[in-house]
Parts: sequence; C-alpha cells; structure tokens
Amino acid sequence: QVDRTEVIRTCINPVFSKLFTVDFYFEEVQRLRFEVHDISSNHNGLKEADFLGGMECTLGQIVSQRKLSKSLLKHGNTAGKSSITVIAEELSGNDDYVELSFSARKLDDKDFFSKSDPFLEIFRVNDDATQQLVHRTEVVMNNLNPAWKTFKVSVNSLCSGDQDRRLKCIVWDWDSNGKHDFIGEFSSTFKEMRGAMEGRQVQWECINPKYKAKKKNYKNSGIVILNQCKIHKMHSFLDYIMGGCQIQFTVAIDFTASNGDPRNSCSLHYIHPYQPNEYLKALVAVGEICQDYDSDKMFPAFGFGARIPPEYKVSHDFAINFNEDNPECAGIQGVVEAYQSCLPKLQLYGPTNIAPIIQKVAKSASEETNTKEASQYFILLILTDGVITDMADTREAIVHASHLPMSVIIVGVGNADFSDMQMLDGDDGILRSPKGEPVLRDIVQFVPFRNFKHASPAALAKSVLAEVPNQVVDYYNGKGIKPKCMSEYESSRTLAP
Repeated sequence: QVDRTEVIRTCINPVFSKLFTVDFYFEEVQRLRFEVHDISSNHNGLKEADFLGGMECTLGQIVSQRKLSKSLLKHGNTAGKSSITVIAEELSGNDDYVELSFSARKLDDKDFFSKSDPFLEIFRVNDDATQQLVHRTEVVMNNLNPAWKTFKVSVNSLCSGDQDRRLKCIVWDWDSNGKHDFIGEFSSTFKEMRGAMEGRQVQWECINPKYKAKKKNYKNSGIVILNQCKIHKMHSFLDYIMGGCQIQFTVAIDFTASNGDPRNSCSLHYIHPYQPNEYLKALVAVGEICQDYDSDKMFPAFGFGARIPPEYKVSHDFAINFNEDNPECAGIQGVVEAYQSCLPKLQLYGPTNIAPIIQKVAKSASEETNTKEASQYFILLILTDGVITDMADTREAIVHASHLPMSVIIVGVGNADFSDMQMLDGDDGILRSPKGEPVLRDIVQFVPFRNFKHASPAALAKSVLAEVPNQVVDYYNGKGIKPKCMSEYESSRTLAP
C-alpha cells in the first residue's frame, strides 16, 4: 500500500481531495491497484470495512490518457455499476508550496437549533472547465465566524503553476447525514491570494446565487478572509547537484572474525579468482552510482573489528590502505584493490562496533556545516555481516548525524539475523538515542544483501540509494540552504504557466 485517501462519510459519488505522488519511470511497467472500501462509522481500519471494488492498470496507461475511468471489479472480477476515475498530472520543476490561513465572519445560519458548522472547499478550474478539489478544510462546529486551521498546498496542485487560473471556493454547512447545506461561494486566483503576503488581508463576499436572484436587498451570505499567504521555495535534488553539490562517498567494511577466515572458501571475505564475494558486489553496485556525483573520484575506505599491523591492536576505524593521513583510494577500483591487499595482513577479530566510523564521517560532515552552503553531502556505506554490539552508541551517533549533511547506508552481508538493523532504519518508527532524543530526519537505509543475491547489481543500488535524493533535499531545505550557483536551469523555473 502506497497511500490512502481521506474517508468521505455517507456519500456514493465521492471526490477525494488527497493527491498521490508517484514516481514515473518510462523504462518500467509500474502496475497499480486501486481499492475502494466502505468504512464503518466508528472504525477507520480496513479490517471491518466492506470492499466495494478494485481496479488495476499501469501508470503508463493513466499518464498516456491523463484521465482513466474503469469499472470497479468485485471479487471474482464481476463488474457492478460503480466506476473509478483517476486523473494524472505531471509535477515537474516547481515544487514550491504555499501556506494559507482562512477565516470567515457573519456566515448564514443554516441550522434550526444551533449555528452552522462551516467548512471551506477550494477547487482549481482546469483548462477543460472541469474542477479539481485542491483542499477541504476541517469543520468548525457551531460557529458563524470560523477560523480554519492553516494548511499547506503545493503551487502545482493549487493552480498548476498558473497564477491567473480561476479558483472556485465554496463554504458549506456540514451535516452528519452527508447532505451538506450550501452557504455560498466566491471566485479568486492565486495572484489575488498573494495579496495576503505582507501582513495584509484579502476578503471576498460569500454569495448564494439563488438568494441573490430572489431577494432584493441581499448583500451576501458572509465574508471569507485570507489572513495570510506564505510561499515556501522548494529546491530539488537536481537543483543541488547542478548547483555543484558533491556527494562524498565513504566505505566501511566489517573485518570481524564471524566472517570466517578469508583463506577458507566458506568465508564471506574469500577472494575467489572469478567470482566477487558479497562485500565486493555490494561495494561496486552502490559505489558505481555514487562516483558519478563526486568530482575527484577519491573515496576514503575504512575497516572495523580487526587487529591491524604492526601492533595488532583492535581498531574500529582504520584506513584499509593503512595510510591514516590519507585513507582515500582512487575510484571504486582503488577501493577494491585496497580491500584485497589488506585482507592477508589483518587478523579478523571483534566486536562489531560501528559507532566509531559513523562518528568519524560525522566529524567531516560537521566541518562542512560551517560553510553554510550546499557543497558537500556525505554518504557512508557500511558493509557488515552481523549483529552490531554497540547498539546504544550507534543510536546516539545516528541521532547526532541526522543534524548533519549525511546519510548512512548499511548492507547486511551473509545470513545473520539482522532484525536489530531494521530498527536503525527509521521506516518502522522513529529511531531515538538511548536518552530518548529522536532523529531529526530518517538518514539510515538498511538492506540485507541476501534479498538481492539473484538480482542485478542495479536492483540493489536502486533499493539502497532510493531515499538519498530526498534525504539531501530534506537536509538543505530544512536548513534553508539554497543550491550554490543558480544555473540557467534554475532561473528558468519561474511560476509561468
């Protein structure tokens, strides 16, 4: 399940306001399934819901037709009378969003025993005169002078990037039976709404056309006020990359004894003459993509969990080229060679501590924050065969790193139990430090290599790097850092239609 819409109560022809954003890959068949469920009034889960029907299609079909209507099929693929319509539009270039805050005063009273329960709907009027619901506010109960909650909406969905596109706004009096009473409507544009930017207000008379035609001295059914309109500029991953942001790629490899003696063919570190081991496969798959974004193609590479020459002390962050002053290797091939030549010189040991290596990269990333510009973003790839032994320190290190321009990718090699690792990957809930401090943003992606054993290296890389562009954008946008040099590409991205 990718996402679900809001629930619309007591209605057999619902128009959902929720937008789904889906990445479109021309080179893939992306199969989609839409399901419609009737949810019982006291329960929002799908367990007790009635299945009303489903529809399957490909994203390509929707995109090529822009508006796809198909019957909803029940179990056994029988078609009833109901259908579903999906409309697609491309969200390209302009990701800016706008924050709007509406209130109203002296709305008509539609209820006998109490006051109206108003909510506001905003529709965008499309080129073909159809209307697309953009936002529906919450209901304010029993109040003729409501102040609705501030909401955010992307400029794209509000007006398709066209400031003069007509927006139709309707105020309703909510009714529990789903038959809401019409209070009034007005028309506007995004250009007009922008008038509420510097502490000014914009107002509209809310008109009921029926009353206007019938009643001589009818003025309006209330006034709707836009108290503020704030525009937030969003930059994309490509804006940052094209602005000269470099991806600094660092590798850390697990040399603990649980990998098995590298001279033994059962070892995860065994160097086979013709077949790269899992460590090498994962390193090359991810590294080959990252290296395109790094201009000097020099990659620091570290090892952990081994005794290293000359004193054979255990180290958790040693350079695999044994040059502590310059741990960088030339290209991914350089990392591969350093890895292969260091193996015979090490004594595999333990424990499996990864906090020191996260802290080491975090130190470089925190020096980068002093520049206050988007010039370097750090990706640490950790390849490990097992359960980590310094979980508390690792959680602490990740929470600290979540404030820095940095992402951590962990690939689990071999067949160990990796359930602890899933916890570091914030997808199942928010990761916290032992003191209870939450991560500022989700920066860890964990993938067991065994899931990709028989897949192409591209599949592993795609899975592992999928979240990185958003992590880069979240970091810089969250800090209000713009791309370094605004290219011509960037300046051409204005709000023109």
